[in-house]
Amino acid sequence: MKNILKQVILEQKNTQKQSTVLRNLPESLENNNEILVISGVRRCGKSVLLNQIRSRRKEQDYFLNFDDERLIRFTVDDFQTLHETFIELFGEQKTFYFDEIQNVPQWERFVRRLYDSGFKVFVTGSNATMLSREMGTHLTGRYCSFELYPFSFSEFLLFNNLKNTEQDFFTTSGRAKLKTNFKTYFEFGGFPIYLQNQSDLFLKSLYESILYRDVMVRNNLTHEREIIELVNYLAGNVSRLFTYNSLAKIIGLKNATTIKNYIDYIQNTYLIFQVSRFDYSIKKQIQNSKKIYFIDNAIVRKFGFSFSDNSGHLLENLVFLELKRRGFEIFYHSQKYECDFIIRTGNQITKAIQVSYVLDNEKTKDREIQGLKEAMDIYKLETGFIITYDTEQEIKIEDKTIQIVPVWKWLLKTDVF
Repeated sequence: MKNILKQVILEQKNTQKQSTVLRNLPESLENNNEILVISGVRRCGKSVLLNQIRSRRKEQDYFLNFDDERLIRFTVDDFQTLHETFIELFGEQKTFYFDEIQNVPQWERFVRRLYDSGFKVFVTGSNATMLSREMGTHLTGRYCSFELYPFSFSEFLLFNNLKNTEQDFFTTSGRAKLKTNFKTYFEFGGFPIYLQNQSDLFLKSLYESILYRDVMVRNNLTHEREIIELVNYLAGNVSRLFTYNSLAKIIGLKNATTIKNYIDYIQNTYLIFQVSRFDYSIKKQIQNSKKIYFIDNAIVRKFGFSFSDNSGHLLENLVFLELKRRGFEIFYHSQKYECDFIIRTGNQITKAIQVSYVLDNEKTKDREIQGLKEAMDIYKLETGFIITYDTEQEIKIEDKTIQIVPVWKWLLKTDVF
């Protein structure tokens, strides 16, 4: 094992992934003494971020990416050998970098020992259970976490060597530039490699890696047809309401619990996200219909079969992802009317947001305002937001203010909310 480790370590050291886009990691997470866990979907840039962290630190050598077929027999018992190998190659250091560490069962035991011995550890992984079952047992109170997503719109602009200034929001040429680039971002999403080559083969490979390796193999599932049909159906119905019972009928299963388990497994890979209807009763939240959103619009476009124009649903998906990037706790509102997103901070609802691709007729506009105003009234909010493709307006209704904001502007101006 030691010879294999030396070969892999030295080869990986010479093939570090670089990027011109500096991913935004809070300095407080990088420079404390806790274990830092960076999680996110495959190929969203975790390895690049890990290498950016390494480049800023004095000790850079104790790095290993476990997503390597030569390490398929690596077990928790081999970590001691790995540590000895690092010392033989580079001398003694106190900073470790482990990429895709979830491939090694019980990895958290070794990381805990490193932490208790005063070492700094950075790890990445593509499975959300890293932050629950596996880490909760041995690392409670010893780690901080950071979820990484595909490029935001501002990162997309940097990736394409484009800089925007405050003036761009007000000049004709600046607004035109932002709208043109947003149109590309809206279609192609934020996966760095896909933006480089726009190859459908990349999306297909990514999609299959997630479903086969991270869902089926990891969870010992054998019903390939059911999983693929479920995900394809969800991609074609992004942001629409569903129940586990309704999905079970569509996929042809008798047991809704099986569907729930499938969705939980898929959600653990960060491919999809469930959003619940807000209710002060946790039991009702669990029982109510859900919505599903996807990690990137490019995947929805590629694998979501739909007869109709789904621009509105794609816009809602994109807004949801940005809300996740900003760390919000997200629900939807539904009583007499619906509001796409409400944000909870602590025990209070603090924001209400509608998403509408266009407000080109009074019927559409009235419907969006009715749902938003109902949520604002119920949760006692003075200001609400409607995010559109390209409409900007402020509306006063009684003591309420509704801000209608173009999505390309909202994505770049975090001071809007």
